[in-house]
Amino acid sequence: MPQNVAVEIAVQDQAGVRVAGAVGAARVELAQALALGGLTPSPATLERCLSAAREAGVEVHVLVRPRAGGFHYDADEIAVSELDVRRAVDAGAHGVVIGALDAAGALDTDAMERLRDAAGAASVTLHRAIDVSVDPLGALEVARALGLRRVLTSGGASAAIDGIDMIRRMVSAAAGEIEIMAGSGVDAASARLLADTGVDALHFSAKRMVREVGGVRMGSAADGVGGYEVTDLETARALVATLSA
Repeated sequence: MPQNVAVEIAVQDQAGVRVAGAVGAARVELAQALALGGLTPSPATLERCLSAAREAGVEVHVLVRPRAGGFHYDADEIAVSELDVRRAVDAGAHGVVIGALDAAGALDTDAMERLRDAAGAASVTLHRAIDVSVDPLGALEVARALGLRRVLTSGGASAAIDGIDMIRRMVSAAAGEIEIMAGSGVDAASARLLADTGVDALHFSAKRMVREVGGVRMGSAADGVGGYEVTDLETARALVATLSA
């Protein structure tokens, strides 16, 4: 693996945590509903995953996102997120992953300060809200000024490989004072190219779809009987092997 490039895997359960440990990931981003971009996991999920993480030797960083959709939150949603941050850290999470934008599409400094303060001494990551902000480089500077640990970014593109030029600019602008982690659509074909930009970490989900069979009528997600995603060991292993080659 390129020197100093950490691996973070987005997972939804303790099985995903065990996969992360098996491939040597430094940490997991724990969420639920990854198909919706990720939402705050349940307390029981966090408890089980923290237990699995201690055995697997990985850190757990909890995504705190109160709903799907955009990142401009009202007062109630910020209050819920603040409480979720406190509870995640109190439960033993190593860090939290947050993001909030104001009505103009810039980073919501007041909301971010509240969530940062709620995390106490735990690590704080700004998630891909930065990629839909009006000024990603400006948002990066705000995140650095707020004392956040890292930024997860696709360089403003749907897939990180398509935003690779912006990611390079972010690495340069960060000047080693805040970590840059590339994520979104990272696979074995793009991992090495992204690592070579100088990012501190790569973030991926290594998902595969599980579909029910054996007489169960298949339906849409709206039916509640469609397939579901799991973290796939072989996919994760192949991606890490690409970095190590």
